[in-house]
Amino acid sequence: MTGSGDEHWKRNLVVCVFGSFTTIVAMTLLLPFLPLYVEQLGVKDHAAIVQWSGVAYGATFFSAALTAPLWGRLADRYGRKLMLIRASLGMALAMSLLGMAHSIWQLVALRLLAGLLGGYASGSMVLVASQTPKARSGWALGVLSAGIMAGNLVGPLIGGLLPPLIGIRNTFLMAGGVIFVTFLATTFLIREEAHTFKAKARKEGGGWAQISDKRPVVAMLATGLLLMFATMSIEPIITVYVAQLVDPARVTFVAGLVMSAAALGSILSSTHLGKLADRVGHWRIIIACLFVAAALLIPQAFVTRSWQLIALRFLMGLALGGLLPCIASVIRHNVPETIVGGILGYSVSAQYAGQVLGPLGGGFVGGRIGMRWVFLGTAALMAAGALVNFFVERRRSRRQ
Repeated sequence: MTGSGDEHWKRNLVVCVFGSFTTIVAMTLLLPFLPLYVEQLGVKDHAAIVQWSGVAYGATFFSAALTAPLWGRLADRYGRKLMLIRASLGMALAMSLLGMAHSIWQLVALRLLAGLLGGYASGSMVLVASQTPKARSGWALGVLSAGIMAGNLVGPLIGGLLPPLIGIRNTFLMAGGVIFVTFLATTFLIREEAHTFKAKARKEGGGWAQISDKRPVVAMLATGLLLMFATMSIEPIITVYVAQLVDPARVTFVAGLVMSAAALGSILSSTHLGKLADRVGHWRIIIACLFVAAALLIPQAFVTRSWQLIALRFLMGLALGGLLPCIASVIRHNVPETIVGGILGYSVSAQYAGQVLGPLGGGFVGGRIGMRWVFLGTAALMAAGALVNFFVERRRSRRQ
């Protein structure tokens, strides 16, 4: 692609990174003040406040996981830009309405609506994966992944700063206004190439039957789930684990640093690893990243100082940063163009499943067997994932 086409995919990437960042910030910024908002809406019992906060926060990701494949298939049929316009306008409305909720049921319903109407980040992944030249796809998806992870990192920070300054309801309204800017940028700046395969997608129905070798795709879905599982498995135990290493007064601060360290590492490495993958092969980076992450998880079970845990989580984040762009690139290279959106939608759902299963698994193992085994068990899973990817890739190479 050269000339105007070259300009289009680069401009599309800039808009998609901005839009993904702002929508992810909006989805995560309520984490620090959610219990306060739940209390404002009439829930008084402490246990009930905690339970409703968990339900309200998880609702968005639950509905987003269910609808991601649907939006991916519709993007294949009707255009990727149209889905981004829908997602940005829907999120702008949902976030603004969240600031006007008057009961806990309205809050939960609107969080479900935000996940149902959203999907901007996953839609951006589809657009960038399909519109970027294949030789640059790893780098471009790495840039987009950095924007998405930055949103996950910055969202709670903004959520901690804004409510004391402008109030909780105005924070939601401001987030809705910023996403409306994303809607305008998406509508007027993104250029999508002619959707020549639209009729073909309708005719063929778009599905697994079109994929000649399903093993690479299944391996990528499992790898996406594994990535989020590994990142989130320590969430339930981290505060208790850190309490063994530092003074009680510093526990929450250090726990926050531990949770942020992996995200920061991924932000810094995703673009570079994506670019490297374009040169040496996406499978090689995936296998190497999984093995390195598995190796780094083992010493996390035996740390004696908080800085050791923070450093190891940061290094693990550096290793995991290459996975998201490489997963999307491998899927793009192994499925027909007519169904790439739908399959990437399944990939997003698998990652959301990992976000749910990670804390559940970590909490169960940490509570029943011991916190050390959360790290060791996750390391074993990552090593197994690396081996599975190695054998799938080797068999695929032999067939080719």
